[in-house]
Amino acid sequence: MSSPVTVVDRTDAPSDRSQETLDVRSLGPPNPLQQTLELLVELPDDTVLVQRNDRVPQFLFPKLDDRGYRYETIERDDDVVTVIWRD
Repeated sequence: MSSPVTVVDRTDAPSDRSQETLDVRSLGPPNPLQQTLELLVELPDDTVLVQRNDRVPQFLFPKLDDRGYRYETIERDDDVVTVIWRD
């Protein structure tokens, strides 16, 4: 099993930036969405956020679009990883 950080290399996210991982797999809705958005506000713009979830965070995507973030989601056997970054 690959670590969530190596998933960044499988996306278009910048691989030379610092990375922060947020594991929300054990949280029920809407907590994953809220925690992700709250953390993004705190992170520097040059940090890539790697969110580990137990499902595709479909309600997060429009909010990321509205805030100018790019993202890619990779579904794996044991989790779903969404990589979020600013250009």
